[in-house]
Amino acid sequence: MIEVKTSSLSDGEFNRGVFATCDIAKGTMVHEAPVIAYPNDQHPHIEQTLLSDYAFEYGIKHSAILLGYGMLFNHSYEPNATYEISFEKHTFDFYAYTDIKAGEEILINYNGDENDKELLWFDQE
Repeated sequence: MIEVKTSSLSDGEFNRGVFATCDIAKGTMVHEAPVIAYPNDQHPHIEQTLLSDYAFEYGIKHSAILLGYGMLFNHSYEPNATYEISFEKHTFDFYAYTDIKAGEEILINYNGDENDKELLWFDQE
């Protein structure tokens, strides 16, 4: 259903993104990413590494690094996917927010809300 390929949206070292390999209907789960959670007081150590750009808020007292394809979804203020945090399963569950066509890059809003247009840290620089 999904694969990692080169993305024109990414300007990182590897320029990766997650793409649909088939049509995906709105509401379909596209990926379940396990997390490695850590207390927020440890985040200053993470900020000294490349992982800082990939950490997600995970509740009030924790941050998380996502495994699987979770860290590879690129950002859009007009996303075609969304995610929900499952604290019970310790996963971020990614769903199609709109119908997604085969070959399309799957994009999430890093603000955590599909309609949140607040500038992200990399758009403020």
